[in-house]
Amino acid sequence: QVQLVESGGGLVQAGGSLRLSCVASGRTFSRADMGWFRQAPGKEREFVAGIGWIANTYYLDAVKGRFTISRDNAKNTVYLQMNSLKPEDTAVYYCAAGRRDWVPAGTESREYGYWGQGTQVTVSS
Repeated sequence: QVQLVESGGGLVQAGGSLRLSCVASGRTFSRADMGWFRQAPGKEREFVAGIGWIANTYYLDAVKGRFTISRDNAKNTVYLQMNSLKPEDTAVYYCAAGRRDWVPAGTESREYGYWGQGTQVTVSS
């Protein structure tokens, strides 16, 4: 059974940092695209960052220069390092994995086939 388990969320002050982790099991995702999304109350889920199986990365404009996505294929894990956090970053953060090896997955939720349970990130002003 495929499962993505997220951790690392919490409550921080503006300007602080957090590192989110997502560990996958039941399938190897080293050759699949991975991504992070977030959803704030009353808003639609939005793309935050993505990393391809060849380790190319891309980001939501609002987080460029502050967030870094990375992966450790030996651990079947993807990370999101978040620095200089702002109150508007407050949301539930979800990791996602592409449906099949070598199939591109970009900025749309429908392009991903597997999802974590979500982890809450709250940034106080």
